[in-house]
Formats: sequence, structure tokens, C-alpha cells
Amino acid sequence: MNEVQGPTPTGSSRPYKSLAEALRGQRIDPVNHDFIRAIVEAVDISTFIDRGRYIEAIRRGEGAALHIGRTYTNGFTEDEQIVVAGRALPLAPSEGRAPYFYVTHPSELLGAPAGVSRPARAAGTRAPAKPKPEPRAPKATPVEDRDYGICEVCFMVKTPSGGCGCD
Repeated sequence: MNEVQGPTPTGSSRPYKSLAEALRGQRIDPVNHDFIRAIVEAVDISTFIDRGRYIEAIRRGEGAALHIGRTYTNGFTEDEQIVVAGRALPLAPSEGRAPYFYVTHPSELLGAPAGVSRPARAAGTRAPAKPKPEPRAPKATPVEDRDYGICEVCFMVKTPSGGCGCD
């Protein structure tokens, strides 16, 4: 769980109408949607709020709100047991939200960044090096970056022909 937690950068937040809208709004990898949906159903969530870097999922009953990020869901207690697909999820202690625990989303367990699938390679092999591109000739300085001087009468920037606004 390496993602930074905290309020939205602008300090604002808004409720989402549904989990599906929240997952789309946070651009969470579709590989994780069913997994997160199962967690939300197991914990009984009532409301989803946009907090900028994560979705805050408010529980109906007792317990802390869950923070659903792109790679994790945080906010479980040590003795809480979340069962998804007939299997209890392995919880890890939260680094930034003690005393709570978090679970890593499936896309992270597969080893690929969110939304990116990597082809499998044999151990000890490297991808071939890409050839370096040919060096290019330096580009000419654009006309708008050149200095043509300033008119001493109207203080406007002179045109390439040496004119100004008072000509």
C-alpha cells in the first residue's frame, strides 16, 4: 500500500450514486471491480464519497469507513474476517492508517500496474535493447521566440519587419 492518503487536493468531496460510478470515477482497474464489489457487499456499505485519491465507503453499522484506492482497500480491524469467493482475505497492517488493516487488490497480486498486462518472461532473460535513434539536426528558433526589440514610442514589441503599433 504505497498510495498517499488524505483529503482531496482542493479540500472538496462529493458523494457517488453507486459503487460502479465510484470505480469509474477513480479509474480503478476493471480487473478489481468484482473483488471490490464482493468486499463492499460483505461489509455492508451505505455511501461512497470521492476523497480525491480514494473512495471513502461508509459502513451502515459500526466500524471505520473503508478507503478504496486503486491498489488496496483499507479500514478493516485486526479481528475482522472478510470472505470473498469462499476464501478469507489476508489482511496486512496499515502503514498510514493504524490501527487498521488493508487488503491488496488482485491487479497488484498479478504483478502488473493497474490496467497494464505484462507478458510472462523466463527467469534470467532480458528484453532486447532498443536501437538508439539517429541524432537530429537542431531545430530553427521559432519566430515568436526571437527578440525584435521594443518601440520607444508605444512600448509595443516590434514585428519582424521592424514595425510596431504606432506605425
